[in-house]
Amino acid sequence: MLTRMILLAIIPWLAFHLYQKLRHIRTKQHAAWPQLKPSVVWGHLQALHEVISQGEAKRHIDIVFSEIRAHLGHPAAYILDLRPVQRVLCVVCSHDVAEQVSCSSKSFPYSMGKSPTLREFELLLGAHSIIAANGEEWKSLRKRFNPGFAPQHLVKLLPCVVDKVCHFVENLDRYARSGEEFALEDLCVSLTFDIIGAVTMDENLNAQRPTSEQSELVQLYRQLTATYRSDSSVQYSWLNPRITLYRRRLAKRIDKLIKEHIQRKFTEQINGSSPSRSVLALSLQDLNHLDQQTLDQTCDQLKTFLFAGHDTTSILLQWTLYELSRTPHARKAVRDELESLFGPDTSPAAVRHALLSQGEALGKMPYVSAVIKETLRLYPPTGSARYLPPGSNFNIQLSDGKFLCVDGMVVYNCHTIIQRDEAIYGPTKDEFLPERWLDTGDSNATDQIPPSAWRAFERGPRNCIGQELAMMEARVVLACVVRRFDFVKVGLKEVFNTMQVTAKPVDGMRMRVCRSDS
Repeated sequence: MLTRMILLAIIPWLAFHLYQKLRHIRTKQHAAWPQLKPSVVWGHLQALHEVISQGEAKRHIDIVFSEIRAHLGHPAAYILDLRPVQRVLCVVCSHDVAEQVSCSSKSFPYSMGKSPTLREFELLLGAHSIIAANGEEWKSLRKRFNPGFAPQHLVKLLPCVVDKVCHFVENLDRYARSGEEFALEDLCVSLTFDIIGAVTMDENLNAQRPTSEQSELVQLYRQLTATYRSDSSVQYSWLNPRITLYRRRLAKRIDKLIKEHIQRKFTEQINGSSPSRSVLALSLQDLNHLDQQTLDQTCDQLKTFLFAGHDTTSILLQWTLYELSRTPHARKAVRDELESLFGPDTSPAAVRHALLSQGEALGKMPYVSAVIKETLRLYPPTGSARYLPPGSNFNIQLSDGKFLCVDGMVVYNCHTIIQRDEAIYGPTKDEFLPERWLDTGDSNATDQIPPSAWRAFERGPRNCIGQELAMMEARVVLACVVRRFDFVKVGLKEVFNTMQVTAKPVDGMRMRVCRSDS
């Protein structure tokens, strides 16, 4: 009886102290940060759900973050308390703060470490992916694979890239003749898969051919990436163990194919029977022995390059062709620039000859480059999530001079917000204006845009290893396509990004195309 009375007395006391502890965590621990009003029980989970439910359900989370920032009065950064589902999230909205996160420092020479939330994509990218690796492991991987993505090396691969793009043009010609509607996403993904397979593995994946003719690797990768689509009922693997098992089976088959390819290429290289300029070949050239650790690491990097190399570039191409289709002055400027370089003949053979005989022409496209840069400003494929464990004592300085600690938080450089910041880009922040990137000699133009306010390939030591390849691909595609075709958006008119690992056009960018000279 006495024990029961003691328990009845203790339970309310414990409940009260638990409530007080929870109340402190929710309302006091990070009280100095800009934030929505927290719930003692739910933190910001309930408030976040309410914001999401007030708009288009399929919109990308970056759009939601932008709406929250506007509600809070446009702070340089703010937090969302997502515990216990996730760690506290710091959403970085200012280029000044983002630069503090991405630059090297005395304590963190390779910049702030990558977020453990990337583990959700481990089966897609590999356990040792250069995207998720930190510290000396990342440094070693970057040093080993840098040569394959160096500009002077990529120039040697230009003929291969041009040939793949010519196949892309043939597919567009077919749709131009038929007049049928198609998903531009499908064509762009197939093109960039073909290019990244050739550049990194010296392998013809046949991704632009009918499904029955495509390599097994492409087919498996398409199946795996489809499980991460936002419209899939199995997007969150921790809610559905069946999808995790399915992903593991696909990833195991992909790993087997890639490792067999690596071993075959290594043997050929040792025997001197197959000279290759691929990224893989350069990464193996100083090795006399291929141990299991190196094989596993190499496999994971190829998986990373295959995904990141086809996914983000295909998104860039879709948005670029979309914006040019609805911006006549920019389309005309691109066509004029290309005609001045290559002449009036827009046939694939003529453009191919011009590109390969004038290798330096790719560096003489200021307006084309401005179009690509402006597209990446408006539609960055992804942001950058970082993390520092508690006790790191890492403070960021906000625009009001206040220093705030981000230890234990996931710190997300939100490129969608940063690259549309009205304080930097003014009232035209949401407009497609390639001219803002042209060097006109006007000190009031591009000089007013700080380099850190454009972060499509992020910045600092951990900038994108494949950025030069992406820019080269985009220039070649525009050189071959923009003068030859007119694109017309069909279906959904107001296109926006949705979440499918990266930020992608919600409707697959449905188009019709016709020959511009018809």
